[in-house]
Amino acid sequence: MFTVIKIVVSAIIIWMITEVSRRFPAQGGVIAAMPIISILSIVWLYAQGEQTASLSKFAYGVAGAIPSTVVMLLIVGFALQHSLHLFASLALGMGGWFVFFLLQDMVVKHLI
Repeated sequence: MFTVIKIVVSAIIIWMITEVSRRFPAQGGVIAAMPIISILSIVWLYAQGEQTASLSKFAYGVAGAIPSTVVMLLIVGFALQHSLHLFASLALGMGGWFVFFLLQDMVVKHLI
């Protein structure tokens, strides 16, 4: 039964990412920072007839989220290593991800 739930939840997550990506390619890329999700999303978008320009924006959006994801993972790893509760560590990591992403976005917009 648990396997069925995992399959359904995974399918729903992938569906949600592709729907967001169809409307907002760059933001969908940020959401889909995990490679397997990114690859599946690109394949699904292509199968739905999205243009290569949209697929390109999506891919660049994913790449743009990698530094923030690294920050998040470092924070989570550090917090867990120092015996913080899992959910507290994840919350700190996601907060760090959000702050770093906003700063990164501001810097990129300033440079362009």
